[in-house]
Amino acid sequence: MGFEGDKEARVTADGACSMRSQAWELAAKLTQLRSTMPTPPSVTFSMFGVLDGGVYNIFGPRITLALGCSTYVLYAGFFLHCDHYHNQAFTIVAGPILGIGAGLLWAGEGAIMTSYLSTARKGSYISLFWTIFNLGGEIGRLTPFVLNYHRTKAETAHVLHVYRRFPFFSILHPSRVFRNDESRCTNIKYSSVSAEAVEILRLLEDASPAGWASNFFYSYHFNDVNGLMFNLRTRGLNNVLDWGAQIIGSIGLGQVLEFSFESRRRELVGISTVALLGTAIWGGGLANQLNYSYHELPDQLDFKTSEGAFAGPFVLHFSHGLLDSMFQSLVYWVNGALAEDSETLSRHTGFYKGVQSAGSEVSWQVHKNKVPLLNQLIVNWSPHLG
Repeated sequence: MGFEGDKEARVTADGACSMRSQAWELAAKLTQLRSTMPTPPSVTFSMFGVLDGGVYNIFGPRITLALGCSTYVLYAGFFLHCDHYHNQAFTIVAGPILGIGAGLLWAGEGAIMTSYLSTARKGSYISLFWTIFNLGGEIGRLTPFVLNYHRTKAETAHVLHVYRRFPFFSILHPSRVFRNDESRCTNIKYSSVSAEAVEILRLLEDASPAGWASNFFYSYHFNDVNGLMFNLRTRGLNNVLDWGAQIIGSIGLGQVLEFSFESRRRELVGISTVALLGTAIWGGGLANQLNYSYHELPDQLDFKTSEGAFAGPFVLHFSHGLLDSMFQSLVYWVNGALAEDSETLSRHTGFYKGVQSAGSEVSWQVHKNKVPLLNQLIVNWSPHLG
């Protein structure tokens, strides 16, 4: 099967990640439980994510994606259990297993997203993935916004269960997928443990700060900017629109990378666009951060009653959503340009996501230990300069 098989795999993987995005938004309602987890998901995600590209090459996309998404069923059960019985013992098992599953899921979807189309089509392909992925986030963010619209404090956790069927076992193996230019994704049907171990070790030579930087600012941005500057319902609105901003940013960059310039200039234009936009947005964040600290907290803004005072911080929050998706879409596009074969790109994606999750865990610890906000901003901004 040719391009039609590729489209089928794309829809399946993107649907799975849409579920993941929604599940993570529900998890945000119980972030206080994070401090009680002996091993948070991000720890095992970072450990196993680096290796899961090799798992994908050994077992193929069907088993890898099925195993990865099955862990989210356990995670949903964990939140239901905590919501009803207030017993956190389940976190000892659920958190680490979710991290392992997330690594499998992202290694699989990353390999499909970066290898199933030719380089000339990867810009729009990646932006389509981010659009579907963030639609799941929109649902996850919209639910608490509606439920907490008239509240001043989030006193209860609302757990939503979504049951969907994912035809994982209809996904073609990369060796059977032909791109739109008639080239094959890979000529290797199955790899070996020894070969994957050697190739993953070689990735250490190409380590980049991009993985570390991509999600590192989340803790600061959502807890210390959105969480401190806005009241409950306005935070909910900001979060809904943040995912919308990510859709816009990814589509815009996809157009730049695919249709706007000659092939040899696309990477330079893409990097320049993200760098200039990032400098402007983080510069605005610096100006905003100088107005408050942990010792001098701001008056919380409401989108209905604060009038003009709301506009500037809201635009800043929205702009961070644009930058987030543009930065990550660019990283995926650059990773996809490093090779054409699925087995190489699965390793790169798994390694990238593992490093990203390690950075995310460190950023949570920075927030937990109440590092001065201005210092946090500098630490978050610095990796983007690399």
